[in-house]
Amino acid sequence: MANIIRDFFIGLSNNRLLNTQAKKWGFSLGADKFVAGTTVESVMEAVKELNQQGISCTLDNLGEFVSDKTEAGQAKDKIIRLLNTIHEENADCHLSVKLTQLGLDIDQDYCIGNMREILSTAKQHDIFVNIDMEDYAHYDETLEVLNALRKDYDHVGTVIQSYLYRAEDDLENLKDTRIRIVKGAYKESEEVAYPDKASIDHNFLELAKQRLKGDAFTSIGTHDHHIINELKAFVEENNIDNDKFEFQMLYGFRNDMQNKLANEGYNFCTYIPFGDDWFGYFMRRLAERPQNINLVLKDTFYTEDNKLKKGPVAVGGAVAAVSALAFWCVKSNRKKNDAEE
Repeated sequence: MANIIRDFFIGLSNNRLLNTQAKKWGFSLGADKFVAGTTVESVMEAVKELNQQGISCTLDNLGEFVSDKTEAGQAKDKIIRLLNTIHEENADCHLSVKLTQLGLDIDQDYCIGNMREILSTAKQHDIFVNIDMEDYAHYDETLEVLNALRKDYDHVGTVIQSYLYRAEDDLENLKDTRIRIVKGAYKESEEVAYPDKASIDHNFLELAKQRLKGDAFTSIGTHDHHIINELKAFVEENNIDNDKFEFQMLYGFRNDMQNKLANEGYNFCTYIPFGDDWFGYFMRRLAERPQNINLVLKDTFYTEDNKLKKGPVAVGGAVAAVSALAFWCVKSNRKKNDAEE
């Protein structure tokens, strides 16, 4: 059942028609709990609030699979504006970017040019930029772009996904690069990725421990308290300095644990997405683990002491609405095709 749910939501995340329709529905679908608005101004308010709680942030201007240079250029300009705003606000914050938003599917050299502009501005402000890892079809090309950029910039890193068989080798090749370790949020073939949760979790722990024994900074991206507790014990047993790593979670998920880790003295970073192009991101978060759906429902409908909220935002209804929207779009497409025939 878990795989069926995962495949369903990943299928929704890749549907361009649904993405377009979801923009028209807006945050009434409930994504506002997990996406911090659509503008630079709105996301900076979220950053300030978290900074006051001793939590740093990384920002993701949502959008991917761009095939038009005008759109890619606009995304680059918005990211540069965001970098300038982070500097002006003196925020404890860095950036996460997706290469497909910046033209990777158009031309690799064009994408590298956009990244160079971004990294030059980030260097002026001493801000780190992380390149998010996307689906496996873009994996090798993403590493190629990173390696090209690393020749001139040392404040750029990327993400390693523990569901990939090759993750350990790639981590070794990037041992001097700042890395975020995650489980992976895309549906990949069993030829390249572990198909079962137990193997993915085991590999995640092995990769994280390997990195913690090294010298480069590591972001540990997980909501899994079992993994977090094991790594906390590993850090203590091996006398690993807390300044060598941070825990990282998504905006809107497990807020109690986020604050707990920060209060315990661990470096903590919240990954904050924002922008109009939120649909694919939201669906992949629901697809990652069945527990995420439970987290959405619990955080939305119940208070911390498990009492039903009086006026919750209907994220549960949002999921149903998205499902209904999916069927509506499929039905509309069929009618259109029948008419054309």
